Parts: sequence; structure tokens; C-alpha cells
Amino acid sequence: MGETSKTRTARPRRTTGAKAQADTLIAYYRQMLLVRRFEERAARAYTEAKIGGYCHLNLGEEATVVGLMAALEPRDYLFTNYREHGYALSRGIESRRVMAELYGRATGVSKGWGGSMHLFDAETRLLGGYGIVGGQLPLATGAGLAISYRGGDEVVMCHMGDGTTNIGAFHESLNLAALWNLPVVFVVVNNGLGMGTTVDNASAEPELYRRAAAYRMEGARVDGHDVVAVRDAARIAVERARRESKPFLLETTSLRLRGHSVVDPARYRSREEKEDLKAADPLARFALDLEESGVLDAEAREKIDAEVVAEVEDAAAFADESPYPDVSTLFDYTYATPVAGESRRLPADPVFPA
Repeated sequence: MGETSKTRTARPRRTTGAKAQADTLIAYYRQMLLVRRFEERAARAYTEAKIGGYCHLNLGEEATVVGLMAALEPRDYLFTNYREHGYALSRGIESRRVMAELYGRATGVSKGWGGSMHLFDAETRLLGGYGIVGGQLPLATGAGLAISYRGGDEVVMCHMGDGTTNIGAFHESLNLAALWNLPVVFVVVNNGLGMGTTVDNASAEPELYRRAAAYRMEGARVDGHDVVAVRDAARIAVERARRESKPFLLETTSLRLRGHSVVDPARYRSREEKEDLKAADPLARFALDLEESGVLDAEAREKIDAEVVAEVEDAAAFADESPYPDVSTLFDYTYATPVAGESRRLPADPVFPA
């Protein structure tokens, strides 16, 4: 590579800047609200035992989710971790299909076999949520290598949580991406906690974007509660990766409003911390900004809210009424093409057929 790029901090800007168009801001607000209401409905469905397994929500991270997705083009690829419902929605996947997957139904994006942590949709180039911490990083790096090998102009965005920055796959992937000049934007969503452990207690360098310097890679940190600031910072990273075929490390500071998963009561947070979280709510802050700037009045907000609630309730009803996948389809998507000797034995089947 050439000279070492200086690591810098992205400057946040007001969400209601003069250059931003009102209709775009309203669209961002609606998308953030859709993520919020969808996740709230998913949490309710989990308590009703309609969603099983693990379930991790984007509550409090809506500005980061929408801002990141606004920076991508349809031809770009996205790899995420297990907290990916909002990313799927913001990538353009129908809310019915996302909710149906959470319910484990055949109409879901992964045909009901993926569940909450494993959303996948080749059409929108969402190449998976991954349950293994950091499991998506080597695959995203490989996708970047494939793009480089073909001479394409697509970009890979690889989303992760702050805890992922302390595992081997993080360093290996960033090292290879920098060595081979791959068009991968690594995004760390820093919500301050790796499950229940604070970043300060888990990372010798808690300003995670600074780790880019170890690989002569450019890095930036941005306020994850400001949707336009996130979009603008992500656009810089994405376009640099597209134009120069060089990786980028972007950190967004974005606090989650609930526990690590729906079953985590977050007792490690004090009452004062919980009150601070409410005050930092990105959705409420953005709505207030839009009202004060005259972009969105109370009547318009109520209309959008009613439309979003109706969409989410429709998605839940659709999921509830959809069929479960047939057991015979369990192995249909194990491999892209037929593999000789592939085992399709179910748990109750004998090891050696009679």
C-alpha cells in the first residue's frame, strides 16, 4: 500500500441541514419508525412464543441502521451479525417476509429455516445474518476479493458489534483487506456493551475506529444517533472503497435501548443509565428536529405512525397465517449445487438404513 492514511473522527452534522431535502428526511423518519415498531412487535411475539430461539433487536439503533443502508447502492453487498432485522427492512425486503422468517414460516426470507439470526436475501444482496460472533467478517472479505478478481465496482459492507473487534477474525480480515486492497467497508456499531461488559473493560483501545491505523487503513467515528451524519460518513467510506478499491473502518456510537437480547433484563444498567438512554432516543430526537425545522408536523407524524403500525400488524398477521416449512425441505439449501454423498439424515433416521 502507499502512505499510511491518517485516522480521523467524522464530524456529526445536524439532521436538518439546509442541503437535505424534506422528503428524504421524512423517508428516513418513516424507515426508522418502521424499524422501531417492527422490533417492538417482534419482542411481543417472542413473549407469545411465536418466535423461538435467540432474538436480538435494533431498538435504539434505528438512525445507524437507516443511515448505513442509505449509503449503499442496490448492487452493493451486505453482511451482518445476528442483530439484523432493521437492516433487512431498510435494504428493501418486505416486512411480511422478514416477520415470517422470525416466526419460522415457509414464506420467510430464508424459507423459515433461518429464523431471527439468519436472514438471507440474494435479490437485495443481503448475504446473511450470522450467529457466530465475527463469522461474517472472513466471508465479507472473500466477497470483496471476488469483486476485485472480477474487476467489478460493487462494495461490500460488513456490519458487526463492538465485541467482534476483539476476536481473531476481525484482525485477520482487516489485514487481508488492506493487503489486497479490497472494497470492503467494515462497520462497528458500538453500543457500549459486549453483552453486559462495557467496551472500556473489554478493549485496551476503546475508541475502536483507531484500530484501522494498525492496518494502514482509514477509519472514522460518527454519532450513530444522527441518521444524516451516519449516511454522510458511510457514503465517504463506500465511495472511497468503490473508487479506490480500499477498505475502510467506520465506527458508529449507537446505544441499544434494551438488553442484549429479548431475554436479557439488562440489570447491569443503573436507573440513571436507563434514563440517559431515553433522553438519547434517536427516533424521538429526530422527530423533534423535524418538527422544530418545519419539515414534519404533528398531523403528518400521526399519519405516518398509523401507516407503519398497520404495516407491522399486517406483517405479524401474515406470519401467523403462513405455513411452517415441510421437513423434507430441510436440506434444500445446504449447497448451491448437488454434492455427491451429501447426508440428508434426520435426527430420528437410522445411521445405516436397513
